[in-house]
Amino acid sequence: MTTRPATDDPVLLTPGPLTTSAATRAAMLHDRGSWDAAFNALTASVCRDLVSIAHGEGTHVCVPLQGSGTFAVEAALGTLVPRAGRVLVPDNGAYCRRILRILEILGRDAVALRFGEDEVTDAARIGEALAADPSITHVAMVHCETGTGILNPLDAIADVVARHGRRLIVDAMSSFGAIDIDLRETPADAVVTASGKCLEGVPGMGMAIVRQATLESAQGNSHSLSLDLHDQWRYMLATTQWRFTPPTHVVAALHAALAQYRDEGGLPARAARYRAQCTALVDGMRALGFVPFLPAAVQAPIIVTFHAPGDPTWGFPEFYRRMRERGFILYPGKLTQVDTFRVGCIGAISTGDIGRMLDAVAATLADMGIRMEPADAH
Repeated sequence: MTTRPATDDPVLLTPGPLTTSAATRAAMLHDRGSWDAAFNALTASVCRDLVSIAHGEGTHVCVPLQGSGTFAVEAALGTLVPRAGRVLVPDNGAYCRRILRILEILGRDAVALRFGEDEVTDAARIGEALAADPSITHVAMVHCETGTGILNPLDAIADVVARHGRRLIVDAMSSFGAIDIDLRETPADAVVTASGKCLEGVPGMGMAIVRQATLESAQGNSHSLSLDLHDQWRYMLATTQWRFTPPTHVVAALHAALAQYRDEGGLPARAARYRAQCTALVDGMRALGFVPFLPAAVQAPIIVTFHAPGDPTWGFPEFYRRMRERGFILYPGKLTQVDTFRVGCIGAISTGDIGRMLDAVAATLADMGIRMEPADAH
């Protein structure tokens, strides 16, 4: 069981950056040369581990990239979708719309297939859209929509996309490492994630796990020098080095975090801990009167969106300030039509931290003069 490290820092109950372990932070206390063989071995080890987590050995390669997860999503779209390609984007949240915005800026033709923000993307509707429009070459989907916490049905969508002979790019930013993705059974050209999410590293590095055959044919697609995954991969193959100055401390931290991931028991243990933390959070918040935005059947154990109280004295900025004073950082809502806020279940924390957070919420509500009744479960 991971426990909260001894620190005076607030607990980050967010979907990344998140609270990290002392061992992960300690890995960043040393300076490393970007051309040094020992550092290049760290990079290679991290990449092997990431491919293994996705069960992509023999078919997929990992291409790391400096920057946030969005950098890696843009790099994957720009590298793997030809300039004449056309991308279907099932849209049920803010990060789906970010993909659409990226495609617009890249000049790639895109089609949005709209769903409600509390509605999982439907593989059957995706299949109908692909059958109706043979010009669509790719589908780009979000696995866990971080704006709400909804989990979309990756396996079903991947099967439909493959049956129609199209290519799939998966934004697995908030699911990778905690929700199983098996590239032996789930056909996808790319799975994109980042260092500061469920792997419990620090922010600053994105990674695309890409089908090697697809990457080999992607030369010349990219709109960008720095975001060209094909060029990054080729250079690393030839030299073992990054093309441009790498985030050395971030790589070292992720290497340490992956060792802890293995020691914890890998994905099954990490997933079980996150599920327990999510259950404790939802049950405890319901007891305080907060209603989750999503039904339990579609809620991923990553981040939970809660409806704001109807009390006229409620205001998230004041709630946030008081919670931070008590040692907990939460996220504002990401929805445009409903007043919500979000609480993460991931990071180097335990159910004990969730319990202390619930005590802090109860005290904060009392301080703000907000009275609530327990919410009904559904």
